[in-house]
Amino acid sequence: MARQATPTATATTAPPKTATRNGSGSASADSYEATLDRLSKASVEKHWEPYVDIPWDDPEFAIDVDDPRWKLPPADKLGAHPWYQQQPPGVQARIGLWRVATAMKVGMQFENLLKRGLLSYAYWLDNHNPEFRYVYHEMIEEGHHGMMFQEFVNRTGMPIKGMPRPLRRLALVSPLIPALDPDLFFIFVLGGEDPIDFVQRQTLRSGCELHPLQEKIMRIHVAEESRHLSFARTYLRRRVPEMSWPHKRALGIAAPVILGIMAGTMLDPPRALIKHFGIPREVVKEAYRKNPAAQDEVKASLTKVRDLCAELGLITPVSRQVWKLMGIWSEPSVTPGGRKAKAAHSAAGSAA
Repeated sequence: MARQATPTATATTAPPKTATRNGSGSASADSYEATLDRLSKASVEKHWEPYVDIPWDDPEFAIDVDDPRWKLPPADKLGAHPWYQQQPPGVQARIGLWRVATAMKVGMQFENLLKRGLLSYAYWLDNHNPEFRYVYHEMIEEGHHGMMFQEFVNRTGMPIKGMPRPLRRLALVSPLIPALDPDLFFIFVLGGEDPIDFVQRQTLRSGCELHPLQEKIMRIHVAEESRHLSFARTYLRRRVPEMSWPHKRALGIAAPVILGIMAGTMLDPPRALIKHFGIPREVVKEAYRKNPAAQDEVKASLTKVRDLCAELGLITPVSRQVWKLMGIWSEPSVTPGGRKAKAAHSAAGSAA
């Protein structure tokens, strides 16, 4: 269960009001600091310890590679394919477990990069900046997530690699981004966290019987990740309106590139799985690359961050073409300023 704070654990001394890094002392400062205070207190009052709150050695939590609960659900694009359905039950279970373990390995690798980026960001914060405390809370929670993800992978006994090797090497530059452009870094954060959050929430709502270890890890991750997503979105809502025109346009073009790469990494089938189980290329194409439903799922996983980009005015006629080129474009439900885009959708539908 979540750790409960003692009365002394939540006692704090209010710091003097200060502007955030790179930010101005705008009228929204009080609201921003109130959000940081709420998120920091939530991290103290409700959090989990991976080696306290997860009963790893409980027989019911043991991983059996042939457990039918690892079988891919029909909603999964590969799980619905005739090739998969024709495989022996043990093979179906092992493919499903490999997919789950790969998602956790990729999650561990992403959060490793995220923690290093947050450390770089916190390094430059001024004294009394309320962002410092929350950023450290988030790093601690991400450290716990990485521990439970890797422990799960280890217990499968499978040779899980996670990200493709070229991307693992390229991603090593991401912790340097906060020193150059923290706004771009928080787009990167949403690109990694939003797709995972989307898939895990969909899985938990699916009604399918899940292995108790998988379900426990997912519920912990979803609960704590909601705070991390909230911080990244709040940060960008505060920072982007203050940007210069060239900076804003550059961020608008870079965002869909990062988001497209990150979503693909999180949701596409790993090559190691395809090779290990001898999945035919045509099956992969039919289930994912030529499957409109699979493409729609990738777009859906980025709905919230795409709407955020629209709200902040980061989507222009030029950047919209980049979204389309990356295969992640879908009409946002909001317009610049956060207004609902129902009228725009209706007009687009009648024009079509």
